[in-house]
Amino acid sequence: MQATADILTEMGIAHEVVICSAHRQPEKARQYALTAGDRGLKVLIAGAGAAAHLPGVLASWCTLPVIGVPLPGSDLKGLDSLMSIVQMPSGVPVATMAIGLAGARNAAYFAAQIVGLWDATVAMRYEHHRHKLAEG
Repeated sequence: MQATADILTEMGIAHEVVICSAHRQPEKARQYALTAGDRGLKVLIAGAGAAAHLPGVLASWCTLPVIGVPLPGSDLKGLDSLMSIVQMPSGVPVATMAIGLAGARNAAYFAAQIVGLWDATVAMRYEHHRHKLAEG
């Protein structure tokens, strides 16, 4: 998830990095989600492995967009994480990225697309990034 933080910094998006377990620290996860908007956050990105309930738990406690990143850490190499994150009930969506590093990077770029809807500077930085990709 370091790649996520690095890209958010590159895009000029203020962010927090917090380690939290939906299973071992459910109250911390709940409080984090409930107060995220008050702290000025616009999007939540949650990396999770194995049972991977953190993105869904955050989405259940707030109405901010939540992006889930399945992490490979179990014998199933992240497939279990992917299935846990992608199968959310109707009305409590979580945008789900690819397993691992590509997903961690894309979560940050997707967040930049969201924030870029109202922040022209972020939109310009993301557009510049896309032009660099096209140039090879």
